[in-house]
Amino acid sequence: MTLRSSTLSSALFALSLASSVAQEGFVDLTILANYAAQTVPSYITKNNTPGNNAITNSGATLGRILFYDKRLSRNDTVSCASCHKQSLAFGDTATASAGVSGTTGRHAMRLINARFATETRFFWDERATSLENQTSQPIQDHVEMGFSGTSGDPTFANLVTKLSAIDEYRVLFAMTFGDQVINETRIQRALGQFVRSIQSFDSKYDAGRALVNDNQPFPNFTASENAGKQLFLAPPGPGGGAGCAGCHRPPEFDIDPNSRNNGITTGFNGTDLTNTRAPSLRDLLGPGGQSNGAFMHDASLTTLDQVISHYNVITADNTNLDNRLRRPGGGLQNLNLSTQQRADLVAFLRTLTGSNVYTDERWSDPFDSNGSLQLIILPQSAMTIAPNSNGTATLTCQASPGLPYELKSSTNLKDWDPVTTLTADANGTVQHVVPAGTTLFYRFTYTVPVP
Repeated sequence: MTLRSSTLSSALFALSLASSVAQEGFVDLTILANYAAQTVPSYITKNNTPGNNAITNSGATLGRILFYDKRLSRNDTVSCASCHKQSLAFGDTATASAGVSGTTGRHAMRLINARFATETRFFWDERATSLENQTSQPIQDHVEMGFSGTSGDPTFANLVTKLSAIDEYRVLFAMTFGDQVINETRIQRALGQFVRSIQSFDSKYDAGRALVNDNQPFPNFTASENAGKQLFLAPPGPGGGAGCAGCHRPPEFDIDPNSRNNGITTGFNGTDLTNTRAPSLRDLLGPGGQSNGAFMHDASLTTLDQVISHYNVITADNTNLDNRLRRPGGGLQNLNLSTQQRADLVAFLRTLTGSNVYTDERWSDPFDSNGSLQLIILPQSAMTIAPNSNGTATLTCQASPGLPYELKSSTNLKDWDPVTTLTADANGTVQHVVPAGTTLFYRFTYTVPVP
């Protein structure tokens, strides 16, 4: 993509900083979105965030921009969001997602509530040892994003060089990590923080769970939804349930790390028995009841009824099949669920869908419709104002060394007039003296010329 116009700025009014005006393709770093201190229900206790990568507002903001930036692909056409769409609970309706050189080897996994799980390994086959490790693997995949260093592809080091030449990233990495150094570890950490920040806890299930425990009927549920909940929770057996909770553990509905193959053995290229991971069951469907993509690693099941029918009767054994899908006395699972019981389970699973995650700006595309990031404002901490004894004030902004910053003034925070242009010194400092006690707003900006 071509970055047509980008402005990095910090604004102030007299002796205090001024707020900015929101617009498309505009990320305001003076008022960072709340990623680090989001409200989490008290009954949610699982959290796989590592001690060295806690979510920060600045880190998740950087991760958001990286997540949506197509320049992280070899030919500037594919971003992480190309396969993980906000409107689909960060999943994909395509059976296989399109990359720079073909399609993915498995169906794109939804990213909802990835943080709220015991499991720390990622991908369907758990080959990534952590979420951080996972985030850079698609970038280094020849088919997906193309910085593989194989088959004529550039290397990840080439991507680092590419991002290091983009002025906005120099500012964003300095804001997040204290200096402008860009490397794989920092890219992984920022993307990991953003993905872990994506949460959904405003479902019908959550409204009921806030009132009573799982083993009690929810007062806001229909009879069918409560019956489905009981079936989900109760283990299989005479007069029992479906045993879903044995692997998909409420209230997070995360996958048990000890789970093995689920009886789906087909893959895009023959038999595939290595799939032992699954995303949270939350937001399987969208708010309108539409599917957020087909189910299972191969997208072979297109409805929740098909999923339940699969677990109702496991038809084929394999060497990696989860033992919980076998009968205690031998043979494969046969739950003998009635048509009504299957409908009740579907009704319950529908209650796990929220609404906010699909529209919340924190997780939305920060680029405008032309693929440009128009305006990024430097954090308030970057600006200081020092009154002088002669009726003036010295404005100082910590920016990026060597970049030219233009000081602008305004009376309304919309129309800006140039005052002067200054180059940040070796320490990243830009400074200028202005009249004190005026009714003007001021800001330092960095503008990338339109090519």
